Amino acid sequence: MATVQNISHIEPLPRYIRPDNAIPEYEEILGELHEYQRSHIGSSYYYIRAENDWTGLCRILPGGGKIYFHEIVDHGKYGITEDELEEAVSIGKGSFSMAGYHPISQHIETKLRGVLDGQ
Repeated sequence: MATVQNISHIEPLPRYIRPDNAIPEYEEILGELHEYQRSHIGSSYYYIRAENDWTGLCRILPGGGKIYFHEIVDHGKYGITEDELEEAVSIGKGSFSMAGYHPISQHIETKLRGVLDGQ
């Protein structure tokens, strides 16, 4: 396997890695997020992904045309705790038709807007 050397000293964006190489239905995720005004902050759409023993804050970044980039966000960088993610999952259970995907809570939205709306 080829390796890539980071010469720009800028951290690369994280990517989803799925062991079975399955591709999540990104258009379906985006469609679900359009129903929730609070998920759109800045130019990105935020949601929570929960599977097995992992819960993470994720976002969709629009690219050119119909291209969207999905990434796992370092929630700690925005002052969001694991407990707040878990609480958002429990509040949002059943909100999305896709298992394991949840809208962000109003509390997480407030934190994200506090940091990102000024950028």
